[in-house]
Amino acid sequence: MPNPRLAAAQSSSIRGDIEGNVAHHVKLVETAAKHGVSFIVFPELSLTGYEPDLGRELALKATDPRLNPLREVAKEKGIIIVAGAPMLSNAGLHIAAFIYRPSGDPLVYTKHHLHKGEESFFAPGRIHPMVELEGEQVSLAICADTTHPSHAAEAARVGAGVYAAGVLITPSGIEADSAQLRGYALKHHMMVLMANHASPTGGWATAGRSAIWDEQGREVVVAPGSGEALLIASREGYVLRGERIRLDRG
Repeated sequence: MPNPRLAAAQSSSIRGDIEGNVAHHVKLVETAAKHGVSFIVFPELSLTGYEPDLGRELALKATDPRLNPLREVAKEKGIIIVAGAPMLSNAGLHIAAFIYRPSGDPLVYTKHHLHKGEESFFAPGRIHPMVELEGEQVSLAICADTTHPSHAAEAARVGAGVYAAGVLITPSGIEADSAQLRGYALKHHMMVLMANHASPTGGWATAGRSAIWDEQGREVVVAPGSGEALLIASREGYVLRGERIRLDRG
């Protein structure tokens, strides 16, 4: 079985500051690369903050020149980066995740399932690429996608060994959502990564408590609360080991 090192970034975002958020993403990616990470997932709408009212104004394409630093650092460090942003298509405005790889054009995932209230700003998407990581298939999810068991089941059906979710989860929802993700890991024998926001965004308090679970649903590493952190999972033989790196946005 391949032995990539994967990370969930519990990061903070500044409302509408695309350039500043990109620079911060690059800083965290560089830190992750120093620890041998080859895949990193950021929270939902991490490049703009979770700001539905600004979604149309801030809508990006994966090829936007302002995002070139992400393309460049992915290539330079040999790391796959999954970062969140609003995106316009012919079907409407979507909550998306842009996937930057060491080689090849960026890929795009669009959120399939919307939370109540998001339909006033966004349309559900259908784009769902699989990401290959050292022979492992990685399936993506964005927040409300993870509350639909069919979404994780479909990822497992098509051969995903890793389920990576960028989320915005509040203190009131973290217990139930974490339990559901842990259940997917156990039921479908997938490693599951959850990257939550480190600080409030869009007027929502965030729980932090990002986590990684192994294929038996065991907690590999978890952030104890809010605040920025990198959670890293690596395999030693058949056992996943976790590492938590505490960060400060500066």
